[in-house]
Amino acid sequence: MIVIGEPIHVIAKRVREAIENRDKGFIQDLAKRQVDNGAHILDLNLGPMKKGGVETMEWIVDTVQEVTDVPLSLDTSNTAAVEAGLKKCKQKAWINSTNADPERMKVLMPLAAKYNANLICLTLRATGLPLSADERTAILIEDLMPAAMEYGLPLENMYIDPLLLTVVGTQEHAPEVVKATRIIRVLNEPPLHTTCGLSNISNGHPKETRYILDTVYMVMLMGAGMDSAILNPLDDNLMEAIRIVESRDDSTPKGKLYLALYDSVANDEEEFDIGIADMSDPVQSAIAKTIRVLQNKTLYAHGYLTL
Repeated sequence: MIVIGEPIHVIAKRVREAIENRDKGFIQDLAKRQVDNGAHILDLNLGPMKKGGVETMEWIVDTVQEVTDVPLSLDTSNTAAVEAGLKKCKQKAWINSTNADPERMKVLMPLAAKYNANLICLTLRATGLPLSADERTAILIEDLMPAAMEYGLPLENMYIDPLLLTVVGTQEHAPEVVKATRIIRVLNEPPLHTTCGLSNISNGHPKETRYILDTVYMVMLMGAGMDSAILNPLDDNLMEAIRIVESRDDSTPKGKLYLALYDSVANDEEEFDIGIADMSDPVQSAIAKTIRVLQNKTLYAHGYLTL
């Protein structure tokens, strides 16, 4: 699993202040802590950054590269700032992101091709949200892949994001994204790469449930073949779950449950048997209840863990 660290995000007050004040120390410490905790790539999210975007992107790329040599993902809607960052990157960069809007693809796909960058591509059209796995894969086949070929972007440089949505109000999308991930991985040979913004699944949820939603869903996506994700590598629970799956560590009850879930999704089983969980154990109970929510078998409520 390629871990793309997300905490350097301008929406976070402390990060925004550090960028505005050109506080290199804060940004560099945050970058180093992510890498030390397992991040393979760092996402630098500047938001729209219409004013001063080029200079800010150049500053933050240089700042981070002073303390780490991991690749960087450039995340802003300011195209000029993206290109400025690409010119500064020492390693093969990522661009986060395009969707299937023709106007956006015709700008970002040639840019990614020019600099041999990886491009995150969301299965999203301007006409509205895709509802099903089939709609998501149709956008990939009908829009994203033909555009990549037109603009000279190698398919191996595409990382397909099947568009995670929050469980609040859009719970039915969670299993569809898992299905879409599985389909995307078998559409092409060699398989297309996949990615996601993991924290979207728990956006708008209480703090006490966000970690378990993110962690369980990550295991499910890994079972479906997801090979990268934008996530918080400073979340020890999440990183532990990734380690458990990758090392097949079944030495704990939690590990056994995560691996059983991973195998269930990998084998395309319609429903996970939560009967193997000891519901008297708070950790196993939380995992089992979260699986039911993410499979859309139990209706989500903020207090679902206490029900």
